[in-house]
Amino acid sequence: MPLISIITPYYNGKKYIDQTYQCVVNQTFPYFEWIIVDDGSTDQESLDKLEEVASRDSRIKVFHKENGGPADTRNYGVKKAITEYVCPLDSDDLIEPTYLEYCWWMLEKNPKAAWSFTGSVGFQNQEYIWDPEFNPLVMKKSNLLSVTAVIRKKEFEKIGGYDCSKLKHYHEDWHFWLRMIASANFPVQSRGESLFWYRRRENGEFSTTENKKDGLHNKLIAKAADKVIHPHKPVIYPGTVETNWEKPVVSSWNRVLDNKKISVAFLIPWLEMGGADKFNFDLIEGLDSDAFEIGIITTEKAKNEWIQKARALTADVFNLPNFVDPKDYAEFVTYYIKSRKVNVLFVSNSYHGYYMIPWLRENFPELAIVDYIHMEEWYWRNGGYARASGALQAISERTYVCNNATRRVMMDIYHMPQEQVETVHIGVDADQFDRNLIRPGMLYQELELDSQRPVVLFICRLHPQKRPFLMLEVAKVVKKRVPDVAFVVVGDGEQKEQLKNAVEKADLQDTVLFVGARKEVRPYYRDAKITLITSLKEGLALTAYESCAMGVPVISADVGGQSDLIDDEVGRLIPCMQDEESEIHKKNFKKQEIYAYADAIVEILTNEEKWNTLSQNCRKRILEGFTIDAMVEYFDKEFRRLVEDKSLLQQRQSKAEALKMLAPLAEDIWTMELQEYSAEFLRGRMPRRERDFFIYEGCQDFEVYGAYNDGRVNGLECAVNRHEEVLNRHEEVVNRHEEVVNRHEEVVNRHEEVVNRHEDAINHQWGIQKWHEDRISALEQRTFKGMLKKVFRKLFKK
Repeated sequence: MPLISIITPYYNGKKYIDQTYQCVVNQTFPYFEWIIVDDGSTDQESLDKLEEVASRDSRIKVFHKENGGPADTRNYGVKKAITEYVCPLDSDDLIEPTYLEYCWWMLEKNPKAAWSFTGSVGFQNQEYIWDPEFNPLVMKKSNLLSVTAVIRKKEFEKIGGYDCSKLKHYHEDWHFWLRMIASANFPVQSRGESLFWYRRRENGEFSTTENKKDGLHNKLIAKAADKVIHPHKPVIYPGTVETNWEKPVVSSWNRVLDNKKISVAFLIPWLEMGGADKFNFDLIEGLDSDAFEIGIITTEKAKNEWIQKARALTADVFNLPNFVDPKDYAEFVTYYIKSRKVNVLFVSNSYHGYYMIPWLRENFPELAIVDYIHMEEWYWRNGGYARASGALQAISERTYVCNNATRRVMMDIYHMPQEQVETVHIGVDADQFDRNLIRPGMLYQELELDSQRPVVLFICRLHPQKRPFLMLEVAKVVKKRVPDVAFVVVGDGEQKEQLKNAVEKADLQDTVLFVGARKEVRPYYRDAKITLITSLKEGLALTAYESCAMGVPVISADVGGQSDLIDDEVGRLIPCMQDEESEIHKKNFKKQEIYAYADAIVEILTNEEKWNTLSQNCRKRILEGFTIDAMVEYFDKEFRRLVEDKSLLQQRQSKAEALKMLAPLAEDIWTMELQEYSAEFLRGRMPRRERDFFIYEGCQDFEVYGAYNDGRVNGLECAVNRHEEVLNRHEEVVNRHEEVVNRHEEVVNRHEEVVNRHEDAINHQWGIQKWHEDRISALEQRTFKGMLKKVFRKLFKK
C-alpha cells in the first residue's frame, strides 16, 4: 500500500517527462503511487511517451480527461488518490531523492500540520535558491510557496481543492495556500535544503500567468488574502530545542526493502569542509557500490557546505535538524536502521551518535557498531570524542583511529584493549595529488610574484588550534635570512582579520600573502618549496598527506600523529613548546620554538640538493602506505568481517542482553544527553562543538577543561587559574571604578572652584554697581535738580 500520492498534470509533456520520471522512481521513500493525469494532450508523440513511461513502473497510474488547465487536473488526480497525503508535481519539475521522506516525516511528527515543504531551486532560464522563512501574513502580499508540497488529503478536500471556477490560468496555487491558511491550517517547513527543483521556462505556466495578470486575477488573490486573520504559526526546522526528559522511542516501522548489499550508516555531526568529512567522503566513494549500500545521517545544525558532494555519493543523506526535532532523532535512526536493514553503524565525531550507542545496542542485537577517532582534544571535554569512545568501549565493537599517537592514548589513558583499537590512516588520492599533473607557475601568476622567490605554504583554517601567529613570528625570522621568501596563507577562519592586522603592523605585507580559502589547492602545493604546519593539535593533518603526495617537504609541529608520516626524510618535526589545554589562545611563543622552525625552513630553502632528496622521499612514502586506496581496501574487508563473523554476532547479542538487564539505563543515558544538549548548549542557538569552544574562550566554567589524568595539567589547577583570571579582571574593574571616582572628585572640586569664582565675580559686580550708584547720587547733588532739592529741604526744615 502506498503512503503518498504524487499528482502530475500532463499536457504535451514529452520533452521533460523522462527527467521527472527518474527523480520520482529514485525517491528514498518508495511507498508512493504516481498519478499522471493527461489534460487533453494534442501531441500523439507525447501521448505515446506517457504510455511508455507508465509501463516502466507498476506504481504509475495514468488517467485521461478533457483539457481544463493544471489546477483542474490536479483536483482530478487528488480524487483518484488512495493515500492520506498528496503531492502535486508538474511534469517538468524535479524533486531530490529525499524529498518525500523528509516531508512524510515532518507531517507524521506534526499531526496538526496540513502540509510540509522545503526550499526550492529555480533552474533553466532563471537560476536561484528560494528558501525564505514562511510567514502567513507575508503570504497576503507575496507568494512564498511553490505548488509542490506534501498535503494532507482531508485538508485539501475540506477547502475544495484548487478554485477553477473563475479563471483557467492564474496563481491558483497562491490562491489555494491563502484559503488553506484562512481555514486555520499551517505548514511544516524544512529550511537549509532545497529539495524541490522548479523549472523556469519562458513559455511555462508561471511565465504565462505572470504576463496575463488582470483585474480579476488580482481581485481573486486579494479576496482570499482578506480572509487570512490571525493565522496559525508554522513549524519551521531547524527550530529551537525544547526537550523535557523525553525517553527515546523505537520506530514501529515494519516495511523492509529487499537489499542483498551490506548496508552501512554513517552517523556524523555535519557535512562541513574539513579533513574529517573528507575522510568520510573518500571512504564512501571508494567502497564498491555493488556490494555496499551507504547512508549518511547528520546530527548537528550546520550550513552543510558539502551537502552536494555527499549527494553525489549516495541518495540517502539526512540532516536531522532540518526536518526532525532532537527528541525524535533516536526514533528516526531506528526507523532508518529498520527500513534499510542496516548492518553496520559507523559513528564519528557525533556526541548524539555516541550517547545513542548503548540504547541502539540494546534494541538491535545484530547491528555492528564501530567508531572512528581523528584525535583526542584535552582542551575540550577532557579528551573530546576520544573520551566518549573510551567510555563506550564495552558496547561498541571496534574503534579506528587515524594515527598511532591517538591509538596509544586510547590504550594507555582509556584502557582500551589493543585488539579493539586499530590505526587506519586516512590517506590521500595519490593519482590526483601528483605534481606532474599541475602546470607550474600558477601561484606566482596569481600573486604576481617573481618566479624565483621561494614559497612557504601555510594552508589551514585560521584558528587558535593552528597557531597562525606562530607562523607570523617564524616568517619574521626567516625573512632576515632569506629576504625574498614568501609565506602564502591559504584558508579562512576566525583569526584571519587579526592576522592580517598583525602582518600590516609588522610591515610584512610583501612577505605574508593571503589568498583565502580555495577548493583547488594543488597549484599552491605545486609551486611551494615547503609546507608549514604549526598546529597545537592535529590527528594526522590532511595537509601533510597532500603536501607529501605533491612532493613538497613538510615542516610540522610534533603533535598528534604527525610522526606517523613526517620525519627527517620528508621534512622536519619541531617539538611543541606550548600546552594545548591552558595556552590554546596564547600569542606569545618561546624563542626556541620560533627559531627551531626558522632554522629548518632556511636549511631546506638554501640547499637545493637536500630539497630534491626530501621531495622524492615524500612522494615515495605516500605511495608505500598512505593512500586512500589502502584505507578503502582495509574497510572493505573490515565491514565484511563485521557482518560475516558469527562469533561477533554472538558477542553483540550478549551485550544487548546485558543492557536489557540494566534497563532503563541505556535509554536514560540518551535522555540525559538530549536534555544537556537542550538546556545548556543550544541556548545560544549554536552547534554543540562551537558552543563548547565559545564557553572555553569566554572562561565560563561549565566544565573543567583538560582534566587529563596523566599529570600533564591538572584540571583543578586550570579551574583555579581561570578563577584567578576572573578575580584579576574584577580587581582591574575595581581599580577603574576608583579612578572614575577620583576623576569625579576632581570634577566636583573644579566645579566648586568655578562656583567660588562666580561668587567673586558676582560680588565684584555688586561692588561696581554700588560704586555707580554712589557716583550717580553725587552727580545728582551737583545738578540743578540737586540744588532745588537742597532749597526745598531747607524750607521744609524751617
